[in-house]
Amino acid sequence: MKKKNKIKIKINGKDLFIAEKTTAYSLVNILKLPLKKIAIEKNRKILDKKKLKKIILKNKDKIEIVHFIGGG
Repeated sequence: MKKKNKIKIKINGKDLFIAEKTTAYSLVNILKLPLKKIAIEKNRKILDKKKLKKIILKNKDKIEIVHFIGGG
């Protein structure tokens, strides 16, 4: 099911429709995640957080996001 001006990506195993030309940085903001406490992988490659604003997500990209949790 393709929606107009939308692409389908998979985040941590779940499908999500987002606007075309969405950057990895915008995705983090959409999901309301703390950038300093996560690691992002796109298609099995870890993304450099300094380059997130330039990385444009494409249809069928597979994104994995992990949270760092402190403890002791």
